[in-house]
Amino acid sequence: MGILIDEESKVIVQGITGREASMVTKHMLDYGTKVMAGVTPGKEGQEVHGVPVYDTVKAAMREKEVNLSLIYVPPAFVLDAVQEALDNGIKLLVVITENIPQKDVVKALKLAREHEARIIGPNTVGMINPGAGVKLGAIGGDNPDRCFVPGSIGVISRSGGMTAETSWMAKRAGRGVSTSIGIGGDPMIGSTPKDLLKLFAEDDDTEAVIMFSEPGTHFEIEVAEYLEEGNFSKPLIVYVAGKFTEDMPAGTVFGHAGAIIEGEGSKPSAKMERLRKAGALVAENYDEIIDCIKSL
Repeated sequence: MGILIDEESKVIVQGITGREASMVTKHMLDYGTKVMAGVTPGKEGQEVHGVPVYDTVKAAMREKEVNLSLIYVPPAFVLDAVQEALDNGIKLLVVITENIPQKDVVKALKLAREHEARIIGPNTVGMINPGAGVKLGAIGGDNPDRCFVPGSIGVISRSGGMTAETSWMAKRAGRGVSTSIGIGGDPMIGSTPKDLLKLFAEDDDTEAVIMFSEPGTHFEIEVAEYLEEGNFSKPLIVYVAGKFTEDMPAGTVFGHAGAIIEGEGSKPSAKMERLRKAGALVAENYDEIIDCIKSL
């Protein structure tokens, strides 16, 4: 079954007429995703790969049944797009856009909480459920089957590109994935690894989870505390990238917006040690993920 998305997911793409959004819409349709409508103000009546375009979410939902929004609008308009989706009753929003003003991100996440809705991202590559034939965003490109096959491993990844590679590890180990999610590379995101572990814990079709982590943020410490409290009984495999950064001079710029080491606890080595003590299977090298999966 996987989490969050399934055969009943019906998508509206906000910003559908943009170059990247148009390309991604084609890839999603080819994969089997039900893209019901798109929104670009001033372009109602057009079509993108057969998907009708409307001026507003409200206008689209008068004619189409939608329960999920994929947001591809420019950074300055993301807050308005989030507000519009929430006001029309959409409870799952996947925000692809990066470089959103931080004050707008804070407001968007607050609005989502008030509407009891969930945001994936911002700055995410998207998510995919191979068993249901649903993908949202650029994840997997135009050939998702190369890395994503149906299986029983959940994937949570800080990195967009490594969402695919980590899912490929599950494929190489003979298991495949239930749902793979790129959580977004920004320091403020709508759904943290801990949030998603709670969902995977309740999914009968997910037997284990792989988490790809990076320097910066305290998300992994939250996960370790969650494990220590005994709330997650399934195997959790973790790889933390970026150990080399600990040998670099302070102030060195690397990675993306969320990869900011603020203290000892957000260093890769500290995360690894804390997660290992909490009971996670921690891979020292990336290829060891396959061995960890096979050992389950």
